[in-house]
Amino acid sequence: MDADATVDTPSDADGRRHDRLQRHPTAGPRNSLRHWMRARHPLRVVLNYVFVVLARHSPSLRLKVWLYRRLGMTVGEGVSFGLESTPDVFWPDLITVEDDAIIGYDATLLCHEFLQEEYRTGEVHVGERAMIGAGAVVLPGVEIGADAQVAANSLVAEDVPDGVTVAGVPAEEVTREE
Repeated sequence: MDADATVDTPSDADGRRHDRLQRHPTAGPRNSLRHWMRARHPLRVVLNYVFVVLARHSPSLRLKVWLYRRLGMTVGEGVSFGLESTPDVFWPDLITVEDDAIIGYDATLLCHEFLQEEYRTGEVHVGERAMIGAGAVVLPGVEIGADAQVAANSLVAEDVPDGVTVAGVPAEEVTREE
């Protein structure tokens, strides 16, 4: 198989993120990160990185949104990105954040994962009025539903349904005692 070939994985009824990822096999004896310059043009990654660093450190919510939209992210109205929150530097164009969502301090939205013999890419979708807590990491292919909440320092490896709160590593639904 060609080193730059893309393999789509079939969609599955249970909505697992792995089923929405595109697989990109890499050739050779080294891990896929060693092939990053074939995955995305280096100048594109440098530009993305500069914009992301500027946005991460800017206290201006308007500037953050403006910079992220220039990178191809879909960012709704009233979205707030906390200081040092980080969208994917390689594929920010695979991120959608809907109206009034909050991405907390130092949260990370990843749209890629480099593995030994392939890298994978997948969209990240954050629903309307969803909240991602400080230090949380959202993996590629994950959908966070409307009004969902992700607790601080959680690792989101699976979809979060509308209105559900998740916490932990890996993040699991939090049930409340009534």
